[in-house]
Amino acid sequence: MTVEAPSTDEPHRPGTSESPIEGAPERLAGFIYGTLVALAMIVAGVKVYPGSPGRIAVFVVLTSFVLWLAHVYAHTVGLSVSHRSRLELAELRHIARREGSIVEAALPPIVPLLLGAVGLLSTDTAVWTAIGIGLVVLALEGAAFARIQRLGPLRIVVAVAANVGVGLLLVAAKLVLSH
Repeated sequence: MTVEAPSTDEPHRPGTSESPIEGAPERLAGFIYGTLVALAMIVAGVKVYPGSPGRIAVFVVLTSFVLWLAHVYAHTVGLSVSHRSRLELAELRHIARREGSIVEAALPPIVPLLLGAVGLLSTDTAVWTAIGIGLVVLALEGAAFARIQRLGPLRIVVAVAANVGVGLLLVAAKLVLSH
C-alpha cells in the first residue's frame, strides 16, 4: 500500500482531516523552495551588499516575502479558474499558510547574518554560517521527505544528497561570483 502526500494543488477544505504531521507533507515543498531561495539570495546579496550582512538578511527576507505573495496569488488565481468560482476566505488562508513555509524557511539562515549585522560575527563568518545552516536544513528536509514517503535507507541517502546537491550548486555559484 502506497501512502501519498496531499496534493498541493487543492486547498485544505474545512472539516477534512489534517495530516498526522500537521500539514508537513504539503508544506515541505515550500520549505525546500524557501531554503533554496534564501541560499540563492545570500549568494546574490554578498555580491550586491559586500560587507553588509544586515542588508543581506533584509534582502533575503524581502525576497522571500515577495515570492510568498506571488505563490499565494498564483495558486489562488489557478484554483479559482480551475474551479470556475471564487475561493472562500478559508481556502485563501489555507493557501497563504501552506505557502508561508517559503518565508519560514528563510529564518534559520538569516540568524547568523543578523549576528553579523550587530558585530558578533564577521561578515565572512556570518555568510558561510548562513550557507552552512541552509545546507543542514536542506539535508533535514530531504530526510523529512524520505520519512513521509517511507523510503528505505539507500533512498533516504539519495533524497538527502539530492537536496544538499542543489544547495551545493548555489555554494559553487558563490565561489565563482566571489572571484
